[in-house]
Amino acid sequence: MKLLLVILISLNIYASDILTSYRINGITQIEKEMDKELTKEEYWSKIVEEADTTFGYIESYDNVLACDKSESTLHLYSLDENRSFNFRKAYDAFTGKLKGDKVREGDLKTPIGIYKITQKLSKETKLDPFYGPLAFVTSYPNIYDSYRGKNGSGIWLHGLPPEDRDEFTRGCIAINNSGIECLDRNIDIDKTILIIDDTKIKQNISKETLTSILSQLYLWRYTWIYDDIDGYLSFYAPSFVRSDGMSLDRFKKYKTRVFKKIEKKTILFNNINIFPYPNTTNIYQINFKEFYKSDTFKFTGDKTLIVELDENNKIRILTEK
Repeated sequence: MKLLLVILISLNIYASDILTSYRINGITQIEKEMDKELTKEEYWSKIVEEADTTFGYIESYDNVLACDKSESTLHLYSLDENRSFNFRKAYDAFTGKLKGDKVREGDLKTPIGIYKITQKLSKETKLDPFYGPLAFVTSYPNIYDSYRGKNGSGIWLHGLPPEDRDEFTRGCIAINNSGIECLDRNIDIDKTILIIDDTKIKQNISKETLTSILSQLYLWRYTWIYDDIDGYLSFYAPSFVRSDGMSLDRFKKYKTRVFKKIEKKTILFNNINIFPYPNTTNIYQINFKEFYKSDTFKFTGDKTLIVELDENNKIRILTEK
């Protein structure tokens, strides 16, 4: 309770008001006041100002792999002791035989997007020598790919076969074998994000935009916790489709039933990451760890939102998983 007092005083909420609220209403009203504070840009501007926003707002990744297909390069950036992303290494890279964004299986294009590395394959896992000494499996198709109807699979970052080969792939990213082994020594795949674009990867992302998105993310959370169904649904775009195919109309009916239960909810977000989506001007990917607990349901796991900024810079959720 003492720590709570210190925090609230720092937010210019008077201690006497805190004690009075606690005396009359218990801790619930104080929690609500703190949840409201988390929706304010004033709070997030201080957080973002101290963060390295070279590639976006990043809490849970130590490495960024940036692939520029137009230059056939793969660049590695890693966090230093000051929590800043520094350039570490450049690799020459082979990409898909055909230009443009991957749309369907077998189109010989390397996708444009943001991907996790989900698995490492090596000789020990009976990797085909065609892929060199090891390969990293990506999360293509991601949630935004699926939302747009893209398909296919098997997009890897891998090495080269022992014999000569063409200077292109069927959609993967390939670098020389010494490079893929060097990369393996220098990254933790769980702490690495891969960004692929047709041009140089966007850098020095607007702190003002990231601050606005974070404050709105927590306003969305606020409406969720406190059963403001109209406010909650206002964050969803007319074109929203959930990752499992649920339309906006069905989603509204489902959420309305849930909100009518008026349950006490705990909703926490950790390890938040916000990236501008490659080859777009106003689309952002937000991912985080979500802890949700109510009287009837409990969830702990990864959450991803794809949001669009409208003409008023309000986030509209296109899809979520």
